[in-house]
Amino acid sequence: MVANRQTNRSLSVSIVARSRETIDGLQRYLGRADVASHAALSLDGLKSVAREATAIILFPDEFEAKEVEESVLSLRAARPRVLLVVVTALPQQLDALLRPDARSSQPIVLPKPAFGWTILDAVRDQAESP
Repeated sequence: MVANRQTNRSLSVSIVARSRETIDGLQRYLGRADVASHAALSLDGLKSVAREATAIILFPDEFEAKEVEESVLSLRAARPRVLLVVVTALPQQLDALLRPDARSSQPIVLPKPAFGWTILDAVRDQAESP
């Protein structure tokens, strides 16, 4: 259990959502799991919260599609190895945007609704992979 707590402390998650309720709920859950988190209510804040993050949790359905596309492309260019976890009801609309490439890590797409434990498990699994 102690080793798990140390692993959790090394994780830092950034949440980008327009809904304060979404952010608050996920931050409470992550806090109980001893995982540091930061949040932004707009895509403008995506790069700033991503600087130190192990993973970015993005809820794209809450934003304009064009804005999401520009922000994700910019993020993947600036931080190609950061884990991007996308929680969406419309994953097929993001297929082209989230294709793996040689420079970027493979994004994880979780269908809505995604619970805090599902999101945290995805981040942990990727962070603990060699």
